[in-house]
Amino acid sequence: MVLSDRDMKYYLKRGDIGIDPLQFNCIQPASIDLHMGEDTIVFRGIQPELIDLTTGDKLIPGYLQGKLAIKPGEFCLISTQERIRVPNFMAARLEGKSGLGRLGLLVHSTAGFVDPGWDGVLTLEITNVSPAVWTLHPGMAIAQISFLLLSSPAERPYGSPGLQSKYQGASSVKESKYQL
Repeated sequence: MVLSDRDMKYYLKRGDIGIDPLQFNCIQPASIDLHMGEDTIVFRGIQPELIDLTTGDKLIPGYLQGKLAIKPGEFCLISTQERIRVPNFMAARLEGKSGLGRLGLLVHSTAGFVDPGWDGVLTLEITNVSPAVWTLHPGMAIAQISFLLLSSPAERPYGSPGLQSKYQGASSVKESKYQL
């Protein structure tokens, strides 16, 4: 069951859901708007066949200063401004803003699911599939998150010992830690 605005406010007030900073005017009927953070990793001039999943040495890290122009076909990772905490009796779904999607800006490739127990900023996987160059600004509403009640609390929430939760506690954008 997806939580309504009324239910999200209830769980936020109780402290079960954490969103910091939270702008109450960003609470939508069944989601909460999230904003672009300052941190980014941009993939530029990389031949896809040369990416080595074990090294990550092809990444170009950097911090945004004012804005970021994303060219057609370009891919980058951007952090959310908000730190998100999901209780062990909920999961969350991350989606792009429809207005940006209608311009050809995709906010996540596959990582739209947020596990029970998650605590940290989220890394957005941004791809420009339009023919235009789009400029993104830190602080702009770029994604939305919705919360779902589980049938029972997770026995081993994200971050539990033995799960190898690679991104728990993230305070900035995180590159892939995928290992073969």
